[in-house]
Amino acid sequence: MSRAGLPPEPGRLAPVRALAAPMVALAGMLLPVAWAFPAGLPFLRAAGIVVAWAGGGLLLASLLMMVREVRLAAALGGLERMTRWHHYSGMAAYLLLLLHPLLLAAEAVRVTPAGAWQLLAPGLSPGAGDVAVWLGWAALLCLMVGLAATFSAGLAWRYWRWLHALLGLGTVLGFAHVQWLGIGLGAVLGGVVAGVLLLWRLLRIDAGTAARPAVVRAVRTVAEGTVEITLAPLARSLAVLPGQFVLVAFLSGPRYRGCGEFHPFTVSGHDPDGALRIGVKALGDCTRRMQSLVSGVAARVHGPFGDFMAGRPECPQFWVAGGIGITPFLAVLREGRLTQAVRLLYLFRGGREAGWLDELQALAAADPLLTLTVRETGPRPPPVDALLPEAATLRGCACYLCGPPGLLGALEAALRARGVPAAEIHFERFDFR
Repeated sequence: MSRAGLPPEPGRLAPVRALAAPMVALAGMLLPVAWAFPAGLPFLRAAGIVVAWAGGGLLLASLLMMVREVRLAAALGGLERMTRWHHYSGMAAYLLLLLHPLLLAAEAVRVTPAGAWQLLAPGLSPGAGDVAVWLGWAALLCLMVGLAATFSAGLAWRYWRWLHALLGLGTVLGFAHVQWLGIGLGAVLGGVVAGVLLLWRLLRIDAGTAARPAVVRAVRTVAEGTVEITLAPLARSLAVLPGQFVLVAFLSGPRYRGCGEFHPFTVSGHDPDGALRIGVKALGDCTRRMQSLVSGVAARVHGPFGDFMAGRPECPQFWVAGGIGITPFLAVLREGRLTQAVRLLYLFRGGREAGWLDELQALAAADPLLTLTVRETGPRPPPVDALLPEAATLRGCACYLCGPPGLLGALEAALRARGVPAAEIHFERFDFR
């Protein structure tokens, strides 16, 4: 999953859950300002202090929304939504913090140009105050590099991960900057909260202490470059609903060298004994390595996350799957016969890339409520407008889409052009970091 270029996120979220993540960001920005609002200072200096506290609070909100805990994600509208607002909060924080030295310098220049340059160019003249200024600029530099990495679409994961971690370091340096200025309690509280959130993410999520142990029971090739992996739990199994996804890390063993990183995979099936099945397409270094997985390899499973197919209405439905995006629909179909009419459009690039095709055709033949249409699109993006049913056929349908971001964007536009309300168009995305 990538970190930029996400399509719009519709869905049936309760109003409180839909607003939870932005309200956390808003509270993170406003509460520190209300607590430490400067009174009796010149306007530009007061504004510089206000944007600094607002930016620092947004950084803490951004750190909170990178903590991938199941209950927290459910409360904040889902992991994808949390990731989106993690990005928004980080960007807004950086812009506010960038204004901080500029506003202070604009105020200082009224007294002496040398004082303004001391803020903008630490080291211009000696003094203890330089340390605080150096810390502040080091924090901004870390934020700048971390954000640049976030939006570098072609950057390899192993580099992106460490560069993105500079955002956390920048947050810590920022509160050290405040502490060095002698502001005291606010800096200590902010630094403690930042440290706790960073350690929580590092130990619980990245190190996998929140995940449950599992072992690879079977690996089956279902298409060219795609395998379905069965994971047997070694502890209490996860309660997974069709359409949800999990974060999985495969460990190294005698016959397999794991990446040691958690990657998101939609659950394609949930066996009665608690074993999970996930579909893995070779899209990067780690997922290509997973094509050679063997039984007996140890794994860690964290989740489940998402509610893509949950709460589906009892009305006709139109599903569109692009490539590996078939997995959430497959999970629903494997649960049993449908209770409402469903049209499933399955798109794939070439004949050898059509995973689970025989099983899907068998399911369609056994269930009169399922209409399956399979289309080979070739290597170029398909003309989606020609693939979709007419507006009259889609009237009253709930539409569920899963596939690459470009395909989802084109499908969403085509469905809206046919009069389908945005509230009836639901996405499953597998392109976030």
